[in-house]
Amino acid sequence: MTDLQIDTNGRLRHLLTLDGLGRERINALLDRAAQLRAGFRGGASSPRLLEGRTVVNLFFESSTRTRTSFELAARRLGAIVVNFDIANSSTSKGESLEDTLATLEAMDSDAFIVRHKENGTPARLAAHARKAAILNAGDGNHAHPTQGLLDLLTIRDHKNRIDGLKVVICGDIKHSRVARSDIHGLSALGVGEIHLCGPAALLPAANEFPHCQVDEDFDAALSAADVVIMLRLQKERMESLSGIRETDYFARYGLSHTRLARARSDALVMHPGPMNRGIEIAPDVADGPQSVILDQVANGIFVRMAVLAELLGR
Repeated sequence: MTDLQIDTNGRLRHLLTLDGLGRERINALLDRAAQLRAGFRGGASSPRLLEGRTVVNLFFESSTRTRTSFELAARRLGAIVVNFDIANSSTSKGESLEDTLATLEAMDSDAFIVRHKENGTPARLAAHARKAAILNAGDGNHAHPTQGLLDLLTIRDHKNRIDGLKVVICGDIKHSRVARSDIHGLSALGVGEIHLCGPAALLPAANEFPHCQVDEDFDAALSAADVVIMLRLQKERMESLSGIRETDYFARYGLSHTRLARARSDALVMHPGPMNRGIEIAPDVADGPQSVILDQVANGIFVRMAVLAELLGR
């Protein structure tokens, strides 16, 4: 997949995954996002790097944060944004995704933001794109690269580094594209330890992430943690938890103030959203002084601006 992402000149052609993207390229994207953020917050007008460019949102799954964030990012850079109506499109009449892509490319669309429930759909489109850039906004449980980048930027902002940190990710790791992108990004930047926690039914196979510690004991994993990333528990997954109720889940895997005290006193609390308060995270922790959840949301716009500027900016 790395071959699809990088063109023959070594330039980023598509963004499909952080896996294999490398430390230098990831840091360059984070630096660019930070520069765009500094300019915007300093009162400068956003550079119109995408003036005359057309960005199409192709969201085959519902989304609030990611879709809005991409739209704001593209508009701030001067792009024309088209929100494709999936329900009334030709794909609902049986047209293939490849034919839909070709049709929209013929209308001089320059980039497609793709979210899909099936793993590999953005890569499939990237393989057929003639000139347009494909950005993965989340595919199945495979990858969500811009979420990974915004998480890395948020950690770097508050810790001034990634290397050597202990990061705990808790929840439905098995079905989480966010967890996979975070793991790939953190690993590329030299994180010290990654602990993956959750009920056995929601943990990945032990050999999928051999460099991570996989554990059902959340309390033990939290000891001396620098960053705690909580994942949304999809309620449809509760059926696979052998009768564990939501209250039982919170008792074992919910991040409460008491449980957070096991981590370092300056540990960051993160969550990609949307949150199930009282199931995976206590309200006083989500809104507490160690929470950087809203920073993640804000950073998402600047990360997506950086990616769009890298792919399409003249």
